[in-house]
Amino acid sequence: MLNKPNAREAIVETASRLFFTQGYHATGLSQIIKDSDSPKGSLYYYFPHGKEELALTCINKTGEFVVGQLRQCVEQEGNIIQAVQAFILQMVKDAEESDYKGMVPFSFWVAAETSCISEELRTACQTVFKDWQDVILQRLLEEGMDAELAADKASVVVSLFEGALLQTLTCRSARPLLAAAKMVPVLLG
Repeated sequence: MLNKPNAREAIVETASRLFFTQGYHATGLSQIIKDSDSPKGSLYYYFPHGKEELALTCINKTGEFVVGQLRQCVEQEGNIIQAVQAFILQMVKDAEESDYKGMVPFSFWVAAETSCISEELRTACQTVFKDWQDVILQRLLEEGMDAELAADKASVVVSLFEGALLQTLTCRSARPLLAAAKMVPVLLG
């Protein structure tokens, strides 16, 4: 017998996919229930505060996933330049394997769309970006960079890969991400 994900996992996975592909406002709870093949009561059982609470869970889950990928690159590569390049090149691979579908920059739906909905969602988005930056910042500090300069560079690196991913998906071409990877030594050197 196959292990079927429980209702909560199915709801979160479905909501994440729909929020990322359709946007927060265009995704209704009825569609999430239907597409996740979950009973209506399950959604309200796991997320009694509704759509906003579900979005918050999706934001946190996405943030943790990307932090894990960044940390893995930082731990496996010799220096921060190689780590960021490896992270971006993995994005290229994922984009090409998905035929440029199903991937959306975090900032596109989360920061741009949900930050204005509530302070809780805005704060969650802010925390996600800070967590990503902190992975890069810590490695830059370990490599001897000044704290203020390291913080600025970490912020720019996150903007770089988010923006390059947006361009890659829009153009359906890996070129923007490849260009970003190529410029990492200029930025972090």
